[in-house]
Amino acid sequence: MNEAHLHLILNHTPILGSLFGLLVLAAGVIRKNSTTSRVGLYALLGAALLAIPTQLTGEGAEEVAERLPGVTRQLIHAHEEAAELAFWALELTGALALLATLPTSRARLFTLAALVGAAVSFGLMARAGNLGGQIRHTEIR
Repeated sequence: MNEAHLHLILNHTPILGSLFGLLVLAAGVIRKNSTTSRVGLYALLGAALLAIPTQLTGEGAEEVAERLPGVTRQLIHAHEEAAELAFWALELTGALALLATLPTSRARLFTLAALVGAAVSFGLMARAGNLGGQIRHTEIR
């Protein structure tokens, strides 16, 4: 198993984790249910943590992929740029989620900021995932 394998195994977790966290947190905020909101916040924190090894295996996956037929530097670069932006958006969202779980007078503000961050993060993650898929899946180019 090489870094490309690891990257392919891990790359869905930040996408699906940010979507799950977004949906659960939104449900908690809408229903004014602190337990549900907390689950959503922890899911976003987990997605942010799982994004780290996904990001770290990207370079190794690039080295493998760039030697494959039909893979262009342009496809890899587009995915790499989108993934880096998505990564930092999700890390910021994870930090906001962590702050929202702390006993502070601004917990509600951090919760709402994490909700907005989750929506942005998921959109950016989905875009990065689509661009990554285009590297090997010619049918979606």
